[in-house]
Amino acid sequence: MEPRYQQLAEALAGFLPAGRIIQDPSLCLAYGTDASFYRLVPKMVLRLASTDEVARVLELCRQHRIHCTFRAAGTSLSGQAVSDSVLITLTDDWRRHKIIDNGHQIALQPGVIGADANRYLAPFGRKIGPDPASINSCKIGGIAANNASGMCCGTAQNSYQTLHGLSLVLADGTRLDTRDPASRARFAGQKPELLAGLQRLSEEVRANRELCERIRHKYRLKNTTGYSLNALVDFEDPFDILAHLMIGSEGTLGFMAEVSYHTVPDHPFKASCLLVYPEIETTCRAVTALAGTEVAAVELMDGRALKSIADKAGMPGFIRELDLEAAALLVEVHGADEAELLAKCDQAMAAVAGFERRNEVPFTQDKTRCATLWAMRKGMFPAVGAVRETGTTVIIEDVAFPVEQLAPAVRRLTELFDRFGYSEAIIFGHALAGNLHFVFTQGFDSQAELDRYGGFMDAVAQLVAVEYQGSLKAEHGTGRNMAPYVELEWGQDGYALMQQIKTLFDPDGILNPGVILNDDHQAHLKDLKPLPAADAIVDKCIECGFCEVVCPSRDLSLTPRQRIVLFRELQRRAAKGEATEDGLEQVFQYQGVDTCAATGLCAQRCPVGINTGDLVRQLRTARYRKFEPIARWTADHFAATTTLVGLGLNSAALGRRLLGERNLSKLNRGLRKASKNKVPLWLPETPAANRHRPSASSPHEGRPKVVYFPSCASRTLGQSPGAKDGRSLTEVTQAVLERAGFDVLLPADLTSLCCGQPWQSKGMLALADDKATELEAKLWQASEQGRWPVLMDTSPCAKRSREQAGLPLAIFEPVQFILEQALDRLELKPVQETVLLHITCSSRHLGLADKMLELAKRCAARVVVPEHIDCCGFAGDKGFTTPELNASALKPLRAQVPAGCTRGVSNSRTCELGLSHHSGVNYESILYLVDEASR
Repeated sequence: MEPRYQQLAEALAGFLPAGRIIQDPSLCLAYGTDASFYRLVPKMVLRLASTDEVARVLELCRQHRIHCTFRAAGTSLSGQAVSDSVLITLTDDWRRHKIIDNGHQIALQPGVIGADANRYLAPFGRKIGPDPASINSCKIGGIAANNASGMCCGTAQNSYQTLHGLSLVLADGTRLDTRDPASRARFAGQKPELLAGLQRLSEEVRANRELCERIRHKYRLKNTTGYSLNALVDFEDPFDILAHLMIGSEGTLGFMAEVSYHTVPDHPFKASCLLVYPEIETTCRAVTALAGTEVAAVELMDGRALKSIADKAGMPGFIRELDLEAAALLVEVHGADEAELLAKCDQAMAAVAGFERRNEVPFTQDKTRCATLWAMRKGMFPAVGAVRETGTTVIIEDVAFPVEQLAPAVRRLTELFDRFGYSEAIIFGHALAGNLHFVFTQGFDSQAELDRYGGFMDAVAQLVAVEYQGSLKAEHGTGRNMAPYVELEWGQDGYALMQQIKTLFDPDGILNPGVILNDDHQAHLKDLKPLPAADAIVDKCIECGFCEVVCPSRDLSLTPRQRIVLFRELQRRAAKGEATEDGLEQVFQYQGVDTCAATGLCAQRCPVGINTGDLVRQLRTARYRKFEPIARWTADHFAATTTLVGLGLNSAALGRRLLGERNLSKLNRGLRKASKNKVPLWLPETPAANRHRPSASSPHEGRPKVVYFPSCASRTLGQSPGAKDGRSLTEVTQAVLERAGFDVLLPADLTSLCCGQPWQSKGMLALADDKATELEAKLWQASEQGRWPVLMDTSPCAKRSREQAGLPLAIFEPVQFILEQALDRLELKPVQETVLLHITCSSRHLGLADKMLELAKRCAARVVVPEHIDCCGFAGDKGFTTPELNASALKPLRAQVPAGCTRGVSNSRTCELGLSHHSGVNYESILYLVDEASR
């Protein structure tokens, strides 16, 4: 390590915990990756938790002349969040928000996810203006730093236009809160030259009529190319100019510690339609007509884009019949009430009545139908990614034309695709703003491919910036990708103005060098990210990072994106015969394999459906192969195995009584340390063995029947010591079924049966499938060949059994069974309590999140779903063997327990142990709540 970085690390150690100063090269590679097609490996990654830490780090970086780059979610596409020096990331301490003026304003820290901000505002019927497609993953820091917009945002509701004020830290550590008069006064004394410089630049621009008009023209369009020069025209107060220059500055001018937005209405009534025209000219004339109406969004899709998703499930049948000349508009309208909505629909259709349509899906308010229509639009980027050749990357460019010139512009872009051989390229975009995205695949493994890409980008820049006077970056930010073309778009005087702005804010040039302003005209062709073949499971990964927000290990070790980055590097080295003496294999074993929950929530967020857990289970197969004889014995003698586990539970319970909880925990910790964590963790919430033995009901004439399969976890584990109701889950389940009037059937050889989940999690897939097949045969017999429904009392078992089913069995977990099979047979009276609800990974996979909340609300006066916990990280036995994963995943839980709350519910017995341990309240099956509410 260079001496200056070593000196920086020593200084940082004085106030940052060692775990938040990352210098391991392997981890720097993993953490340094973002969604762009650029690769820089930082020498140091810092995870900062407060504005004080940011200010001190910036002071030190300036002192040591070390560059630094800020990173929020890392979903940006243009290379603005990668660094070869110091990368500054945020811990979860940056998630605070404050609702102001009954929701008309909101103050947000940079770590708040965009969708969460809208969730906070939803009770007030408001939302933030920016609506990027990545809003479920990207964070406010990135939204503001890139001036990201989206489908409905246009140019009127982006961060620049809806900004109320912000707090920031400059490159030298100076702080300012533009909303606070005292802070302004203090800053004026500290930085008079900066404020005076901004005032001078504003006056010079206003005096330069040609430049002033160019700026106004550029920002009539969507534009994120370069700095927000419109701030110099729109405002006179230097503090307002400063605040608005920060928006879209991509971390090159300072750090935004909090942003306050004026919010916009979120109308409750929405309708969508799809209008298909025979060619692009008619389509674009329809866009111009719609621009005079009150539509909320108009998305254009060219013929190639429509073809890319024609075979996807749920698409209108006529899509497959369209030729490449056809184009479509997806239109959405919003209304405060139904009358207003219908009036806007009629207005929109009247505006396009004169344009002959080839096909259409009329306006509909049906939420499922609307979701299907918007899935067309949102599925286009991954549709290209899913068919790309391994080793190539997916590039999405983002330009804006004057809307009246949209049709010829699309034609010209298509000609460039043909000229440069991008036959797979598609065009779609936010038509009302003249904003087009075009997506294509590109390899960077040869000089010929680099030359092709370079020539194509030169031609695009000439077409957009010169011939049409448009924007080379409409909403994705300049980054490294378009920095070499900023001067082409803005001219020498506009570019010189940006250089002066950079010098005023960051005279030493330490913040994010090479981004927005870059004198290297070949910068966009350098530091390109390799995407080597690694494994078919993950080869389609484009490293977008959408998966990260739901990953339970994201604050402990690696996220799915980061696991794939390191796995790709390992496979690349293996293919090249390169040594791995830097310890990458050892790092990946713990960070990538051991601490992965493998629950597959990442697949739900991935644009191309990658389940990184499948890869991890595959890697575990090799590791656990030596244990296969033992595993086979446990599978073949499962009744004996669970009996042994029960003996262990009872021994631990006896130890608690004899030694006391504290001494037993201390003894367990000592044994774990001595065995290098091979001894499982003992939790105080661990119960004694379940003494209840489920039994079939006596048959009753005319009563419906249900096959009850208690999971091995519920058959083995009794109720936790701190529970109000001491009955086991098997007892409670049978009580609920009896109360609902069901005859209970049990499969034969119950104690030997298992769905196979324990072996699947270890990568022993053949054993897991054998057990699943055995169980299915017994359930088929017990259900009289599928005549009766099957209830499994935990959701993971139900999910796996459904996935493995080869026979037509109706398999339910508790929530769906109660709502669909038993609700009309039970009288539910909500208990007057506040209850916590944890929605398990398996329930999310089964699409039952809303149903779990519905059932809980039927049974309790108030239900709270803690935020930022999508998976508890217990992951079968990980809570015992790798407890740090469970602890990290549930770190936000205890602080969200409402005062007076003593109960939490879920539908996975092992998950409930970890939830109880880390919340301080007892979690149990939601069936306990149903039982109490139905008495």
